[in-house]
Amino acid sequence: MTINVGIYLYNEIEVLDFAGPFEVFSTASRVNGRMKPGSDELFNVFTVAEDTKPILARGGLQVIPHYSIKNHPEMNILIIPGGIVSDDLKNETVISWIKTSSDIAEITASVCTGSFLLAQSGLLKSKCATTHWEDINDLHAMFPDIKIKKNVRWVDEGSVVTAAGISAGIDMSLYLISRAANENLALRTAKQMEFEWTKNSPTGDNK
Repeated sequence: MTINVGIYLYNEIEVLDFAGPFEVFSTASRVNGRMKPGSDELFNVFTVAEDTKPILARGGLQVIPHYSIKNHPEMNILIIPGGIVSDDLKNETVISWIKTSSDIAEITASVCTGSFLLAQSGLLKSKCATTHWEDINDLHAMFPDIKIKKNVRWVDEGSVVTAAGISAGIDMSLYLISRAANENLALRTAKQMEFEWTKNSPTGDNK
């Protein structure tokens, strides 16, 4: 069975926040294909934005989304990357889409300040979560009911997983590979990427 992985894009998104997970899941699919010749593609990775106009990521990188939030395949995994999220926090259409999509997806995950969008959608209410170290105080101030975890790479709350800043999204995505498939595939994917996977958070408090 192919697992659909949708990654949400918006203007001023952090490049590695979305490109890191995209690389992890697409590489895992290639590695799995080598391990199991003739098998179905394991992960179908695509990007989704409010519309299909080009997105300007941080640093001026232009990205063209595959789909809009009104027209995309059903997602098994939804990833909300970080960046400058102030506009989307006030965008009721986007917040409603995240909530509705998360009801269907098996896992909804965030990287960095993407956690603010999950929180605004009500997905982190009374849950443990993390974000970029620089934004932890703001996340706590805006959403005091969230149990903030510091000094961790990611936090697993079952159907909702949050990662710390930027490169932590790669660690989290490899972890999601181990959940969706198996740890061996995650390890082989990390090796293919020449990436040293931090399998657990520094405190061991990732679940």
